[in-house]
Amino acid sequence: MDGLGALLDGPRAERAFLLKAVFAGGWSVGIEDEAPLSVAVMARGSAVYADGAAAHPLDAGDVVLVRGPEPYVFADSPQTPTEVRILPGQVCVDPQGHIVQGTMDLGVRTWGNVPADTRHATVILIGTYNRETSVGARLLARLPRSVVLRGVESPLVDLLSAEVVNDRPGQEAVLDRLLDLLLVSCLREALAGADDRGWLAAEDDAVVGPALRLIHERPEEPWTVASLARRAGVSRAVFARRFNDRVGEPPLTYLTGWRMALAADLIAGTDRTLAAVAARVGYANPFALSAAFKRAYGVSPAHFRARHSAA
Repeated sequence: MDGLGALLDGPRAERAFLLKAVFAGGWSVGIEDEAPLSVAVMARGSAVYADGAAAHPLDAGDVVLVRGPEPYVFADSPQTPTEVRILPGQVCVDPQGHIVQGTMDLGVRTWGNVPADTRHATVILIGTYNRETSVGARLLARLPRSVVLRGVESPLVDLLSAEVVNDRPGQEAVLDRLLDLLLVSCLREALAGADDRGWLAAEDDAVVGPALRLIHERPEEPWTVASLARRAGVSRAVFARRFNDRVGEPPLTYLTGWRMALAADLIAGTDRTLAAVAARVGYANPFALSAAFKRAYGVSPAHFRARHSAA
């Protein structure tokens, strides 16, 4: 498993919120839904994306990846006052707090201030992930709060645009998978240019790459710096120094973080017993895993599972 492959077991869409937003004239929408991750595709027209730090002009073909939970704005101009706010649960209100959803509904997963077929209207496809897993968070932490990708050319954009307004059996599953594929496609490009690529860059390294794949695929093995160095074909000292340089943390620190992230996702997202989770992530028994897990997350595995089951 490589890093981006692991992403498919990270922030994987499950009944994600998808919307085709259509606007013309002066307009401004504040997004305050606190979602952990959103993908916005400029399908037509132009707009401005503002994240509190800067305003970014957008044209057709641009894609914005946004890590929550901080608010952000899409508008026709930075000077246009916000007229609609989207709150947690996708509740839409005006500046006075009055609900406005019904007045802006334009059809299946379509919303805005003008009909969807209006010429010269701006059209934005928005996909929002409602939850983030621990494995996915390790990858997304490498990104800044928001990333603007220019001129993304992908058949997935046209396919998502066509499918988002359909209402057929199994449509939610189709849209979830399209959103996942679009996200991974965009992240390849975003992470390729990121200042901190971490293990995504290290995977190309002749020494560190094989060790990372072993850690990702076989976290249950009793890896040591020496055993990983042997598999990489270098001395222990050379391996440790190179791993730290390429990844940004020592090999065993990375191994522990990966094990804990994987354990957290198995505990929150499956009904595996704690003994089974411990065996999968390389701990001798549930007690050893529980102690390590509480150090990492501040709560016991049982409390962690209960908290996520109630979410």
